[in-house]
Amino acid sequence: MPPAAETVLDQVEGGEGTGPGPRTGGRDRGARTAGAAALLTAALFCLATALSRSHPFGPVTRNVVDLGQQYLPYHAYWRSFLLGETHGDAFLNWNSGFGANFLGDIGTYLSSPAALLVVLFPADRIELALYVVTAVKIAAAGAAMAFLLLRLRPGPRPVAAVLGTAYALSGWTLNFGSTVPMWLDGLVAFPLLCLVGEWARTGRRPVLGPLVVALAWTANFYTAYMATLGAAVVLAVRLLTAEETATARQRLAGALRAARGVLLGVGLAAPLVVVVFLGTKTADPTPEVSFVPVAWTEVFARLLPATASSSSPALFIGTPALLLALTLPFNRAVAPRVRAALTAAVVLVTLSLQWEPTHLLWHAGASPNGVPYRQAFVLCGLLLIAAWFSAAGGVPRPAALLAGGALLGALAWTARGSADIDRWTFPAFGAAALLALVAVLLALRASGAGRRALPLLAVVLLVAAQAGEAAVTGKRIEERQRGEVAWSPRTGPWHEAVAREAARADAWPRHRTDPGEVPGGNDALLVGGQGAEYYSSLTSETTSRTLASLGFGSYAKGRHPVTLDNPVTDALFSVGTRIRSAPTEPVRRDAPPRAPVTATTVPVPPLVTVRPAPRPAGPAGDSAFARQERLLGASVYERPVPRRTGRVLTARCPAGSQVWFWAPEYRGTAALAGEEPVDFDGRPPAVTAPMGALGAVPASDEVRIALGPEGKVRLPREPVGCLVRARLDTAVDRLAATGATRVRTTGHTVTAALPPGSTGVAVLAAPRISGWRCAAGDADLRPARAYEGLVAVPLDGRADTVRCSFRPPGLRLGGAVGAAALLALVATGALHRRRARG
Repeated sequence: MPPAAETVLDQVEGGEGTGPGPRTGGRDRGARTAGAAALLTAALFCLATALSRSHPFGPVTRNVVDLGQQYLPYHAYWRSFLLGETHGDAFLNWNSGFGANFLGDIGTYLSSPAALLVVLFPADRIELALYVVTAVKIAAAGAAMAFLLLRLRPGPRPVAAVLGTAYALSGWTLNFGSTVPMWLDGLVAFPLLCLVGEWARTGRRPVLGPLVVALAWTANFYTAYMATLGAAVVLAVRLLTAEETATARQRLAGALRAARGVLLGVGLAAPLVVVVFLGTKTADPTPEVSFVPVAWTEVFARLLPATASSSSPALFIGTPALLLALTLPFNRAVAPRVRAALTAAVVLVTLSLQWEPTHLLWHAGASPNGVPYRQAFVLCGLLLIAAWFSAAGGVPRPAALLAGGALLGALAWTARGSADIDRWTFPAFGAAALLALVAVLLALRASGAGRRALPLLAVVLLVAAQAGEAAVTGKRIEERQRGEVAWSPRTGPWHEAVAREAARADAWPRHRTDPGEVPGGNDALLVGGQGAEYYSSLTSETTSRTLASLGFGSYAKGRHPVTLDNPVTDALFSVGTRIRSAPTEPVRRDAPPRAPVTATTVPVPPLVTVRPAPRPAGPAGDSAFARQERLLGASVYERPVPRRTGRVLTARCPAGSQVWFWAPEYRGTAALAGEEPVDFDGRPPAVTAPMGALGAVPASDEVRIALGPEGKVRLPREPVGCLVRARLDTAVDRLAATGATRVRTTGHTVTAALPPGSTGVAVLAAPRISGWRCAAGDADLRPARAYEGLVAVPLDGRADTVRCSFRPPGLRLGGAVGAAALLALVATGALHRRRARG
């Protein structure tokens, strides 16, 4: 091979050589390389978005699946919270689920430093804000990987920048990370934690290392855990292969320093991590999932461009980068020990994706619902580290290139029958491979008059190959996702109109304002108000079960309760103002929806009411109607047991009463004679249908309901309840007369003044989730009691006030661990400085 080929890419840098080693100068050059990777990454991510005509570079929504239903509303609420515009505080979110643990949600969705950028955008540009947050995280991942590569081994900076971009715009990022923004913090964390491993291995930065670990685990501990495992693999390779750890004693010392840094960092993050961990323990459980590995054909296919799937590992890193990685086992310019260790690491991690015990290890012991290969970004990073080690010393020799190319061709040929292959896959693969081949030939021929021009052209072709594939892959993945998965429309006039009405009608804490149904989900987070709508991985089982038992519907296997427009539940939860809206035209992907908005205010009991003790027997039965009545303390429904004949239900109820139909597992329509059909969408276990109003009972007292089911009809024993409004009005008046005379809330506390001599039980209209503590009068706060699932405080007639406070479970324990870790870190820093001076 010509000598020029070994340093050809360095010549592009003006003859500066291969760059500094880890202990020499060159941080500025490394920073510039990281900056170049970040700029290239951001430009290509935006280009892919523009090519797919997605917002903000086109009219089409990006809000697929949870991005629109969960992460966008959370960032909207986060902006309001940071600007002091919310009723709750960092402990408690009053807007969602009638009161939810907000610190747990912060640690799950919002604790990334990049999420703070939302305050720079107006409220009506929250989609743009979230897009910028996403782009910043992806660009940061590219910068961090480029910087890491130069610290692992000196080499040509343009290649490091391109490989950093390849990591940031991997198939995992484009298929999963860009629509689950908090996972992107793990993408950033992996190279940073590998850098921490390098510091530990060489005995440097004993204070900064744990701080980086703490930042990673605070930003998103779920993917940081995976990134930590991946960094441990890289550290093991480096301990076995690097000159600085040539002896067993040096390796052990490096490993112990790394373990100390991780323990201290995780300890510093404990105040948030413990809260989130305990929140998952009380969250509504999702059905258990058994891991079934996909065929290896599908795994190989995901190495290719423009492939998309939620059930296979997204491993695309670009054809040129993959080719370089595949040359490593055959590249004799790399030390045999390095080749063997890195190749073994890549192979073993690949196999670990497909074996259930290691699959569970990657996912902290629980196979996830949805995407089963969430750890695939670690393998993408390992592949790019392998590519860097093969290319850092110069262009691999022809024999290695031929062997790597043959292996690449075999992988592509094996994957040709995969269902994930797109019509763009092989054209993009072929074009990138051709450009990479020409770049290699130019680099190998660089000599004489072409000593500078040909290397520059080779780099340009390499960038073009990687960039073109990444842009095409991003474009096709966005287009396929919009056509294959659920989506939410862009925010616009509908949301803005509801937000204005919610702000105008807000009367908290005198009563709640429910914003009703707004497209997307998590409505109150997005537009304001204090409703039942709530979608979180930490949705308490108490909240889910309490609301489901009262007739509320849900999505996401129970973790997404939705609003219920029912006067009884409105009375139970003190929903005095209800906002109603419906679109005037079909909701489209390429335009924000519009809808007329109305608000109705009715008398309801206060947020804190008083119930008798011992509790009255109440209506018998386990239907949602009976449970509503027991919680209300009054019989307000006629609950006939209807007779079913074919697809018709018949019963008798008082004329003028309102017919409600409750069948959580029913999918289809139900129509009261003479009224329009009402849709119900029960699809257990993922979706349960809320009860719905069918119309008024005619003068004949006959209730006749025609069913239009889709599939098997599943009805409870009491699917019909006829609400007598006069009875409800009497019950509301009674609860209002005996309930709190004044209610005050401050962040995560509630204080209520009661009529003198109140006895029985004071009930706060909020689910009794873990963390509530209450007391009557001046007594000490104790864990709250429960009254039909709501927060309760016993009364003895002597106290005329009650107060309740919410403290996220695990906060004290996490704080204690964090304080201990901080003291240990200070001691570590002091000891290091003393040794340095000595």
